[in-house]
Parts: sequence; structure tokens; C-alpha cells
Amino acid sequence: MAASNYDIVLLDIEGTTTPISFVHESLFPYVARSVGEFLETRWTDPEVQTHVQAIALQANQDVKDGIAEAIAIDLDADSSDEIRRKVLANVDWQMKADRKIGALKGLQGYMWRFGFESGTLKGEMYPDAVKAIERWVEAGKRVFIYSSGSVEAQKLIFGYSDHGDLLRYISGHYDTKVGAKTEDSSYRGIAKDIGVQPAQILFVSDNVLEIQAADKAGLQTVVSIRPGNAPIKDDCKFQTTTDFMTIPI
Repeated sequence: MAASNYDIVLLDIEGTTTPISFVHESLFPYVARSVGEFLETRWTDPEVQTHVQAIALQANQDVKDGIAEAIAIDLDADSSDEIRRKVLANVDWQMKADRKIGALKGLQGYMWRFGFESGTLKGEMYPDAVKAIERWVEAGKRVFIYSSGSVEAQKLIFGYSDHGDLLRYISGHYDTKVGAKTEDSSYRGIAKDIGVQPAQILFVSDNVLEIQAADKAGLQTVVSIRPGNAPIKDDCKFQTTTDFMTIPI
């Protein structure tokens, strides 16, 4: 069924508004190649130390949980050089495992802020997504973002995009603090927070499991088909699009 009579647009990022390759070919490599120098030059920064403590807590819990790659960090007994070396080792294996945990996301987001603000990084956007967002807003609809990436990371991608600052079009942001994207309760929670009925929301994502959860919650849905995304089965029952400008207003 074609999307219709919706007031709110809820967008995923990776594989939807932004090429799926952007995260793995731009954002993650930036952290991987820069984290050593970043920590060394900013080691005494209180915010850096907050992230170091979070990485240490996670590493020590991982050791208790029997994760072989984890390296314990003693913030009281270890020297600064030892702590830094162990933090780097823990960050390295977690990134290689594509681990999605708060401590790692926090450090990545902090580093990305510097990358975006310096101009080293720019959020890559599909041109049709930008045009559609502008069109939705001009039509009086509100656009929100729901991504597994942190709200801070979302704002950096849209605020420092290759199409300029797009945050003026975005009414709000949600990350997994509201719930997993594959849980229908997350979408009902978002609808409640925005103050609308689920059926008034159009959710666009490349992930069919997320689309199924949103559909179960009563949202309207469209599957985003982009280069590099996971293939969609021929018998997919949901509306699909390769161009956001084809989505009915």
C-alpha cells in the first residue's frame, strides 16, 4: 500500500539517507587511524578522561564475562601510558568486531565531532533524500531521525553534510535509548513522544526487520533500496523505493 495521509516522517540514516559505505569507509576508519594520536594529544582533557573511564569499566566487565579479547584496565594502579595502551587495544578489537556498545560509541562520537568541525569529515547524503526532506518540510510535515548511531553522531552527519547544514529541517532525533529498532514497542514510544498516532508516521529504512517492527506498531513504511544495501526478497510485502522523490506527499 502506498504511503498516504501521514504527518510525520521518521528516517533511518545508514543505507537510507546516507550510503551504507559512509560509516564503514569514512567514519570508522577516521577513528581507527586517529585514535592513538587523538588520545595522546588530548589525554588530560576531562571529557577524554570520561570516555577513558567508560572504556575501562566496559573492558573490566568484559574480562569478568570471559571475553577473550578484553584487556583489564586498572585506573588506580596502571600508569597513564599503560592505560592509554590498554584503551587503544580494547578500542581496536571492539571496532574490528563492529561492537555496538555505549562506551565505544561515546568515544567515537567525541572524535567524530572534531573531525566534522575541522572539515575532515562531511556527512554524505543521497541527493534525492535531501530534496525529499526539503519537500516534506515545505509541505508542513515534520521530519525526525531514528538511527542506531547516537543522537550526537546523527546531528554531526546532518549538521556538517555535503549539502550543508540540514539540521534546520530536522524536528528531532532518536537513538537506541528509546529501544531497539527491531522492537515494535520502540516505534510506539516514538509516536507517543512526538504526540501523534502511529499511523500518522511514515518510517523509511533499508532494514526489513525494522520495517516489520514499525509496521507491527502501526506505522506506515517504505523500504529504502540503495547500492550496497542488503538485497530485498522479491516477495517483500512492503512498499520499496530507490528514490525518495517518488514517495507520495
